[in-house]
Amino acid sequence: MSSAPDTSREHGIDTVNTAARPRIRSIVGGLAGNLIEWYDFLAYSIFSIYFANSFFPSDKPTVQLMNTAAIAAVGYIARPVGSWLIGLYADKRGRKSALTGSVLAMCVGSLMIALTPGYATIGVFAPIVLIFARLLQGLSMGGEYGTSATYLSEIAPENRRGFYLGFLQVSVVAGQLCALALMLVMQRWLLSAQQIEAWGWRIPFVIGGALALFALYMRRNVTETEAFAQSRRQPGPSVAQEMWQHRRQIAQAIGITVGGTVAFYTYTVYMQKFLVNSVGLSKESSTFISAAALLLYMPLQPLFGLASDVFGRRPVLICFGLCCTLFSVPLFTVLSHTKDPFVAFALSFAGLVMLSGFTSVHMLAKTELFPARIRALAVGLPYALTTAILGGTTEFVALRFKASGHESYFYWYVTVWAAISLIVYIRMPETRFRKVVAKT
Repeated sequence: MSSAPDTSREHGIDTVNTAARPRIRSIVGGLAGNLIEWYDFLAYSIFSIYFANSFFPSDKPTVQLMNTAAIAAVGYIARPVGSWLIGLYADKRGRKSALTGSVLAMCVGSLMIALTPGYATIGVFAPIVLIFARLLQGLSMGGEYGTSATYLSEIAPENRRGFYLGFLQVSVVAGQLCALALMLVMQRWLLSAQQIEAWGWRIPFVIGGALALFALYMRRNVTETEAFAQSRRQPGPSVAQEMWQHRRQIAQAIGITVGGTVAFYTYTVYMQKFLVNSVGLSKESSTFISAAALLLYMPLQPLFGLASDVFGRRPVLICFGLCCTLFSVPLFTVLSHTKDPFVAFALSFAGLVMLSGFTSVHMLAKTELFPARIRALAVGLPYALTTAILGGTTEFVALRFKASGHESYFYWYVTVWAAISLIVYIRMPETRFRKVVAKT
């Protein structure tokens, strides 16, 4: 790809001519690591109902769960910090090194949770270790998504970046479903509730730590990107100066993200609770509907990404923004009045179809806004901050509106944020033809 002499060996960088060598191993390594990281991160929330008693002895289960949830929040608060640290490291030392360090931190955090004795054995040190482990998970997850998107955008074929980046969201949902599936298997066929609470809750974290070690092995064998190698060979301003020079693009990245973040946490995370609390379906039916809709949602990601390769990033994002702005209120209004599980499934899936226009391409569109020198940091940090502020509060906002007797206000809340992003999509430049690897 480049005829310039390779001086990157001085910095310990394994460069690769991506046009001449197979990319599949590197792409699979990036995606598998992302899937495993999301599995590890979400397993905490999914299994917390069983291990709360081990770390927080109390005669009030609600207090135990509140304490466990508070520590879960530490992981989300740490994500912007992790995005800054790992993104900066990825831009200075390489995508490969950052991705390896990210999955190593997640591995350590998961194994710490799996192996830490309970409160009855080591007293107050048990929740202290749990906090530290969750902090490691949050730092890891904060840097993972932006760095993975940067790596995949730089390693993927130039004319199919959208298609390959679509699989990044597939790995996110797959990690969530794997954690949920393990819980269902343990509940129904392997262990009793008492066994899971006594010791079985450690199994998913042992599995997660082992899988993270496997991901670590895979990522140690992926290739560094030519875009990063070029950025190391070319002198330039400091990171702070270059971030300031691209402040307009950073503002665009935030604008691209806000509407989709609220929509993502609405249509994926909150939807299951909405089906129970507002639609009136049973917990079992709601879980099945949500899981089935997510399974069908996954293969849409590379398809929408492929559409962005053909038609451009802007049209796909505009499609999401327009649909979410026009149809969120009608969709939730009709959904709140139905009692038919099949109608509920159809409407839930319709929301995920709209959402696919965002989740499939938004990270790619942002990677194409920035030069390689600051790409991982400039993509990951705005995303992590927006997710922490808007994504982490979406469910709370929805429940507050419902508690006040004005649940329909939340439908408009989703609509307004989608409309804000729609304006950004209309005004943003098309990025499909921008080079992530400079031609030399």
